[in-house]
Amino acid sequence: MAADNPFLRPPTLPFGLPAYASIDTDHYLPAFAEGFARQREEVERIATSADAPTFENTMLALEKSGELLGRVASAFYTIASADATGAVQEIEEALAPRMSAHHDAIELDVRLFDRVRTLHDRLDDLDLSAEQRYLVERRFREMSRAGAGLGEKDKTRLTAVNERLAVLTTTFEKNLLSDTNALAVVFDTAVELDGLNAGQLSAASQAASDRGLDGRFVVTLPLFTGHPYLAALTNRESRRRILDASRLRGRRPGAHDNRPVLLEIVRLRAERAALLGFASHAAYVTADETAGSPAAVHDLLRRLASPAARNAQLERKKLRAIAAADGVEVEAHDWAFYTEKVRQAEYDLDTAALRPWFEAERVLQDGVFFAAEKLYGITISERHDLAAYHPEARVFEVTNPDGSALGLFILDLYTRDTKRGGAWMNSIVVQSALRGTSPVVVNNLNVNRPASGQPTLLSLDEVTTLFHEFGHALHGLFATVTYPSFGGTAVFRDFVEFPSQVNEMWIFWPEVLANYARHHETGEALPSAVVVKLAATEAFNQGFATSEYLAASWIDQAWHSLSAAESSREIDVAEFEETALADIGLDDPTVPPRYSSTYFAHIFSGGYSAGYYSYIWSEVLDADTVEWFRESGGLTRENGDRFRDRLLGVGGSKDPLEAYRDFRGRTAQIAPLLKRRGLED
Repeated sequence: MAADNPFLRPPTLPFGLPAYASIDTDHYLPAFAEGFARQREEVERIATSADAPTFENTMLALEKSGELLGRVASAFYTIASADATGAVQEIEEALAPRMSAHHDAIELDVRLFDRVRTLHDRLDDLDLSAEQRYLVERRFREMSRAGAGLGEKDKTRLTAVNERLAVLTTTFEKNLLSDTNALAVVFDTAVELDGLNAGQLSAASQAASDRGLDGRFVVTLPLFTGHPYLAALTNRESRRRILDASRLRGRRPGAHDNRPVLLEIVRLRAERAALLGFASHAAYVTADETAGSPAAVHDLLRRLASPAARNAQLERKKLRAIAAADGVEVEAHDWAFYTEKVRQAEYDLDTAALRPWFEAERVLQDGVFFAAEKLYGITISERHDLAAYHPEARVFEVTNPDGSALGLFILDLYTRDTKRGGAWMNSIVVQSALRGTSPVVVNNLNVNRPASGQPTLLSLDEVTTLFHEFGHALHGLFATVTYPSFGGTAVFRDFVEFPSQVNEMWIFWPEVLANYARHHETGEALPSAVVVKLAATEAFNQGFATSEYLAASWIDQAWHSLSAAESSREIDVAEFEETALADIGLDDPTVPPRYSSTYFAHIFSGGYSAGYYSYIWSEVLDADTVEWFRESGGLTRENGDRFRDRLLGVGGSKDPLEAYRDFRGRTAQIAPLLKRRGLED
């Protein structure tokens, strides 16, 4: 690594924020190479030690290893998801097999595994704290699940499978980003976009100008199947064009066809599961989650699917009654539009008209930050002197109630062609007492940027996303653990959505809503009558919302429940989806899955394979927790401190359901979730 490479020097910016202004793309690969080499040397010293295994010379040494590699990887993969230029994508493609091979070289090292196994076998004889004991248990389980106990022939094949999967998942994401950009819908006139407000038209005009299409309008596509504009567009053909483009992503023959990519991913995951002794990838994944088995997941999804489909049918009857007056037989691209007409007819509420009350900066400062400051006593202030990885990404410092430093929060709000779809949280620096590090966390959203000088007005869904993602950020910021393996959101996948979903409860909390929901021009508070109507519509359209989510979850389970033999057969992607949805009774053409296979990034390029059920699984805990907050006085420091200390702060340092019972005083009950989603019998 060249002497001028910024990664060669320890971080000098506050909280270990990477000096992105000094980092060029040419710095990454040499820094990764150095990081790989250093960690290999560190691990080799541990594996070849002549001393008997101890917690200090094995577990502690492993936790200290890979410091440089971790810094480089977190800095780079933040960029790769949020600003994936062509040069960055080339680096990511080159890295994919190397990262996989490096990980496997450690996880499959039989010498290292023997040392960890020795400690695990002697746990009751060692004088360890609860966190130390759990670290040994988790490390032993993770290495066992990775295949450390396999024979050399199987390890060789496993390593090859993992390397190929790393390449394929990167390819899937690259294809999706390219096809999403290519399928953005171009409109020649504003008339075709009748129904959009001035801010939305401004964003579409700006998106066109960014592509050299001055005078026209471009509607970019979100990650999910639908589009926020479908609820407002009066031109039915425009609605159809947008939804058709969305559903076409990744399934056109050519360079960006994700069908062969995902089929190979499914086959290799099933083969890997078989090598590791599991019947399917779903069995492999859920064995190390709170669910425990695919059967438990399937039982929950089937239990919810029938009432969800029933409610969606009832909702469709109401839509048809109104659409008939327009001579329209309701199709998928009409659902959101006529849903808003039903909402207006039944509740005299137009959610699209609420945007002027949801100006982005006010929602952030006087809503998201305000709720967190009231509940946890923290202070959040912008650091204009610190630069993040992109000019649009803003840096905030977070301090504890006593004034001590907590960490940094970075917000990257707007969509751009180099950013992947959806919204997410990631950590650049993970909190760890062992390493003396404090958290640096990022929230990414994909809000359309209006033209210069125009306000950013959010939809209610975007407000929800902002609160949701900040719940993840708080989880990362509040972690108070010793070992980096437990820092931030390093918890079971089907638990990680729980804190973020809980944070959504403050959106309509009276004290919070009154503080941020003010008209961006007049300062007028959102009328109380509207607030009452919003509360009354909590379960409105939940048949559709629950059905589209469950349909995607079932598609995920269907792919990943295939055995190695089943996945090796010739499979037509569209037919497979149709069969899976019919199996669970969610094959309704007017309610398409929230994600279809070819653009299902959560499961084919993200970390949710066989785990998309996690959102509804976590929502059981979330709804139960919201009930506790309401019963216990709501937005109080006492409640916030309890939630922070007993749940958010423990990170991954203890079993999550044990942490939940410690917080709640009992296991979670499903009744609050069924009530929330209108799924009660």
